[in-house]
Amino acid sequence: MKKKVNKRPATKKKATLPTPAGMEKTMRELVEAIQGGEVTEVELNALMNSFMGPSAYDRLSDREADAKNEAQQIAFDAMEAESETQARKLAKHALRQDPDCVDALVVMAGLDARTPREMIEGLQKAVEAGERSLGQKFIRENKGHFWMLIETRPWMRAMAQLAELLRGQGIHLDAIRIYERMLELNPNDNQGVRDPLVGLYLETGDLNGAARLLKRYKEDCSASPTWARALERFLAGDRVSAQAALKKARHANRYVELYLTMQKTLPKVMPEMYSPGSEEEAVLCLSNLSGTWAGHREATAWLHEQLAADGAGLSIGKKH
Repeated sequence: MKKKVNKRPATKKKATLPTPAGMEKTMRELVEAIQGGEVTEVELNALMNSFMGPSAYDRLSDREADAKNEAQQIAFDAMEAESETQARKLAKHALRQDPDCVDALVVMAGLDARTPREMIEGLQKAVEAGERSLGQKFIRENKGHFWMLIETRPWMRAMAQLAELLRGQGIHLDAIRIYERMLELNPNDNQGVRDPLVGLYLETGDLNGAARLLKRYKEDCSASPTWARALERFLAGDRVSAQAALKKARHANRYVELYLTMQKTLPKVMPEMYSPGSEEEAVLCLSNLSGTWAGHREATAWLHEQLAADGAGLSIGKKH
């Protein structure tokens, strides 16, 4: 049962708080992030402010704010519905409450789209609605710690989904612009959009963009950035640095090279989870970078040369 916030004097609007279920879910995520050292003091304060401080809904009347909160809860139910019929019913209900409910618009896009183009158009409408709902003032004032503000997450999720679909359809520049904006809003990159972005930079020949991004997140030693660095150095013509980067990439995840040189076949289904250095991580890495490597045959030939120079190639038990 949802609790209403006590009314303030008529001259002011009431604070808009998340529902108990939403707060509990977010707090669990917060505890996990704090334990993993992923949350800074600034981000923690931002999250607390998202509960108790200024909200994008402050400019709305109590009735409008309540309608948006109610719509969001219904949209969550639609996202978890067990049938398309139920999902459609709930999403439409949410949109009657709030025509700009992003999650409900995304659900409807998934149900109605028959082609990638129609899905793109549906997601574009959801992204436009999210920006309209939050408002430029709120977006501008909270840039830098966006993901920690709960009400921004439907919009950020929709942007990520749209960019991924654009990337898959070869509409690379539009995808790049979305990913770049997401990193401006949330430099901590909780959604991991820097991995597909660096792949797009390399695929479109923007070596400067790739180098800047890799430098910005230089502490990240996971598979995607390390293998992207090896390719970026090779394409930049710096063979010495490329070989050093390749050594680090192999140390991060040696399975990537096995897939790139076709010693292993990529699975047909993407993994849902992974651990550092695992085959699952390699598959996810290649979802970001395989097109880039495939587009530069000279880089793949160089990789084969490095394998030959090492002997018979990589073995799973061999350290590099």
